[in-house]
Amino acid sequence: MDLEARSLQPNVKAVLLAKLREYKSDLNNLKSEHKRLASANSNQAARDDLLESGMADAMSVSANQRGRLMMSTERLNESSDRIKESRRTMLETEELGVSILQDLHQQRQSLLHANDTFEGKDERKRLMRKRRKKEQVKEIKMLF
Repeated sequence: MDLEARSLQPNVKAVLLAKLREYKSDLNNLKSEHKRLASANSNQAARDDLLESGMADAMSVSANQRGRLMMSTERLNESSDRIKESRRTMLETEELGVSILQDLHQQRQSLLHANDTFEGKDERKRLMRKRRKKEQVKEIKMLF
């Protein structure tokens, strides 16, 4: 997408490149947040701390651990949802960019065809004027 955006006209290119940078930044932020949450959940030391926080208050510790685990799971699910939404937005943007490029290609082809047609008519007019001049010269010569 970056290469396609750079090949567009300057006014369109600036807008698309800004959006692209924003989407890349959002995606990188979400990736790092996802990695951070995933490593926190898979970190063995964190699990050991949760499990070994004390046997005296086993019930309260267990409830506390359960609450933290539920919060962590919820945050992980929210992060996954945000990543999915970002991916969907990125794909929609890419599809839109492809569609715009296809439209621009079709318009270019139409303009090239119209230009070729116009140049052909222009050439015919020039030849007709040249013939008329020759005929007029012949007529003038015949008069003298």
